[in-house]
This record gives sequence, C-alpha cells and structure tokens, in this order.
Amino acid sequence: MECRQGEITGIIGRNGAGKTVLFKIICGLLSLDLGEILINGIKWERQADVLPSVGIIIEEPAFLKNYSGIKNLEYLYMINNKNNRQYLESIMGKVGLDPKSKKHVGKYSMGMRQRLAIAQSIMEEPEFLVLDEPFNGLDSHGVNEMRELFLELKKRGKVILIASHNSEDINILCDNVYSMESGILKVMR
Repeated sequence: MECRQGEITGIIGRNGAGKTVLFKIICGLLSLDLGEILINGIKWERQADVLPSVGIIIEEPAFLKNYSGIKNLEYLYMINNKNNRQYLESIMGKVGLDPKSKKHVGKYSMGMRQRLAIAQSIMEEPEFLVLDEPFNGLDSHGVNEMRELFLELKKRGKVILIASHNSEDINILCDNVYSMESGILKVMR
C-alpha cells in the first residue's frame, strides 16, 4: 500500500478485518512482525518517531469527561508547551463544535465526541492523518462537513489514510481504495 502526499487513501473492511491493527502498526503502537513501514521514504521503527508527525483517531479517544471540549484540547496542546486558545477555538469551529460551550465532554453525544477527536487529530498540523472510522456517530450533515474538511486538508498536501466499514464513505472521498479481509489488503482502485 502506498499513501501519497495530497491524496486520501481508504481501506474498506468489515469489523474485525484487521484495519485497526494495521493502523496501530503504522502509528507505532504495535510492533510489526514482518516487513517495514515507510512514510515519505523514512523507515519508522519507534513510536517516538511516528507520533509527533501523525494525527491519529484509533478507537474511542480518551477525553477528560469532566472538562469542556476546549479545555481538553488546551490540556493536550500544552503537553507540547503550546498555548494558543484562539487557534484551538478555530480548530473546534472547523469541526462544527462551539468552543465557547461549557458542556462537559462526558455529556457529549457520540457525534460530538467524534468531532472533538477529529479536532484533536488535526490541531498539531500533522503531515499524516490516520483516521480509523472517522465518521462514526456523525449524522449525514456531519459526515458531509468532515468530508469537506478532509478534502481541504488534502488540498494542503496532507497524507490521509482512512479506514471504514462503510464503502460509500471511502468511495466518495478517496483517491486510492483498498479492501481488507482477514488481515489481507487488496487493491480496489
């Protein structure tokens, strides 16, 4: 599989097909038994090499449930000694969340948590996005908004890899499409 700059690559597969395991290997969260992972021609062997330059959504992200969405993003942003609330507010706006809301993340709907996860994945301006089921919990309006966001990121030269069990999501959005079944990846287009 090859993921190129300024393209969206998609993987379609049923639950349990191996998409999440593949994404965890790509992100350095699981070790690889055979082969190697090359991103932009660089072999990545350690998690520390991968995570700073990758925006990730794998499974349900862990948020501080008793804090607002903006407070969650601020906390994560400050881990890297960054502090720019206005910027984070703009990121929340891009994903359709109100940065002024005091609502705790524990009270968010699944769709709102997914939007916050997308905000978290893009807030560090990564070059590579690895998004496992990024449309989970979103209504049709939310799916369309996130598709537009991903297309904007594609135009800015980002490398985007998306997995979904929904072939419509992948076929509409992706330049390159693969299918995965029982851990085996096949080119579809």
